Amino acid sequence: MSRFHSYLNSAFSILSLYNGEGSSISGRQPFTSYLKNYFSQHKKYGSKDRKQISHLCYCYFRVGRALLKLPMDERIMAGLFLCSIEPNEILRELRPEWNEKVILPLDEKILIFNFPFSIQDIFPWKDELSEGAGYDKFCESFLVQPDLFLRLRPGSENKVKEKLLDAGVNFRSISDSCLAFDNSTKLDSIIDLDKEAVIQDFNSQQTGFIIKSGIAEIKSKIKVWDCCTGSGGKSIMLYDLNPKIQLTLSDKRESILANLRKRFERAGIRRYKSFIVDLQVEKPEIVSRNLSGQKPEVIIADVPCTGSGTWSRTPEQLFFFNSERIDEYADLQKKILSNIVMPLADEGYLIYITCSVFKKENEEAVSFITKHLKLKLLKSELLRGYEQKADSMFIALFKKTL
Repeated sequence: MSRFHSYLNSAFSILSLYNGEGSSISGRQPFTSYLKNYFSQHKKYGSKDRKQISHLCYCYFRVGRALLKLPMDERIMAGLFLCSIEPNEILRELRPEWNEKVILPLDEKILIFNFPFSIQDIFPWKDELSEGAGYDKFCESFLVQPDLFLRLRPGSENKVKEKLLDAGVNFRSISDSCLAFDNSTKLDSIIDLDKEAVIQDFNSQQTGFIIKSGIAEIKSKIKVWDCCTGSGGKSIMLYDLNPKIQLTLSDKRESILANLRKRFERAGIRRYKSFIVDLQVEKPEIVSRNLSGQKPEVIIADVPCTGSGTWSRTPEQLFFFNSERIDEYADLQKKILSNIVMPLADEGYLIYITCSVFKKENEEAVSFITKHLKLKLLKSELLRGYEQKADSMFIALFKKTL
């Protein structure tokens, strides 16, 4: 047996074992974590072996709900063919009739198959999409690994670029403050992450420009509450827009806030407050008490969501997705929104963000906010990720008017 057959058999075994189980809201074990654990238990695989096997597994997930009637090994190879843009040694050995044809346009590659295939089978939830998502292009985007993006912090732009050039790292400049890299690029040994630059997706960075253009007051000394702070990337971005803002951060997990404290220390951000709160459960008056009675002029609600705009990074979520989860997340988002609006200052702003492409989490959430929470919509936009090999996101700006 050739090593290429061995790669295919290993991928088959791994995919047969991984069931992606997990609760609908808390989510599944990421496949990247599963692979790491698997390879740590099976020491026989070298670095190149792990890379090739992992790639085959991800190609399998990238074709989503398409080709489910094919045997798994055939589906893996079909995924490899569709995801490849240049000849490779696995196809040369196992599917030589396909290898030289990987350079063809996608529609021509599909015609080569002797089994039914439609690009729309990859993502079969067209009716759930937000307006302007661009269905066919969005389906095609799952066959492409997104880039890694870096946001250069103010004053460090030239220093970071010089370090990258000295290290021989390839990158493309999207703007003065945004660089793109191959997703596998290792940066932590080259630059001071969080201090000099922040790993942050292109469209996540774009939300900062939208916020800056839509909220004139962001330049003043205002109180900002990042209510679902997560990794804190957007808070660091707002701080870079205006170091005078008074930041308050919250999340329902202490582990998140502990990691955030370390990240903010590296980023040089020392003046902020934080507290633990489950915004799905706590009532508005309890939330206000946690804010010590303060009335934030800006609330950032980067809410938990399906993450459907990021599935080209984690295609196992595309493969295992159950559409019932859209309603589960939409209900969760409404609960959170209902519990955070009361403390918002008069004439204050709510920034609603998801990394979802589903209208129930986006446009229908906007409708809920305007009708039930009585905020005025200033702007909303779906940021399509496939145009920059990035994530797709949704952002809406609201104002609390008297």
